[in-house]
Amino acid sequence: MSGIIEQKKQLVEEITDKFRNSQTTVVVDYRGLDVSELTELRKTLREAGVEFKVYKNTMTRRAADAAELSELNETLVGPTALAFSNDDAVAPARILKEFGKEHEALEIKGGIIEGKIATLDQINELADLPNYEGMVSMLLSVLQAPIRNFAYAAKAVAEQKEEQGA
Repeated sequence: MSGIIEQKKQLVEEITDKFRNSQTTVVVDYRGLDVSELTELRKTLREAGVEFKVYKNTMTRRAADAAELSELNETLVGPTALAFSNDDAVAPARILKEFGKEHEALEIKGGIIEGKIATLDQINELADLPNYEGMVSMLLSVLQAPIRNFAYAAKAVAEQKEEQGA
């Protein structure tokens, strides 16, 4: 009996560590998805470096309380899965939202963003953000714009001088 209690304590500690160490955790209801759809979702999340786990709600509630995230307990009702991401804060929300568009059975319930409880609206806003590469691309585009505009202006001046000279 004490071995089972010890296993449960270790599981609660594991979930608590994941809550504390992940940049983003998204809570979803997967009721209505069949095995092949869940396998497809897990594969997509794994490729993005996101861990997708199903834990008992009682264990998850205890871990949320231990991580001082007891407000999350409201979402831990019914079949619940958790998507943890340590590297990319946007990936789990984006992937789950895209998957939810194709499979209406998947429902995002809420989550945690950088250690704070996030509402469903905040998770959806996060999902709409581009990934890291997209943000870097946008930044580089913004940085190149002044140089590009200067080049266009210099070219226009040069063409105007040529026309006047001819």
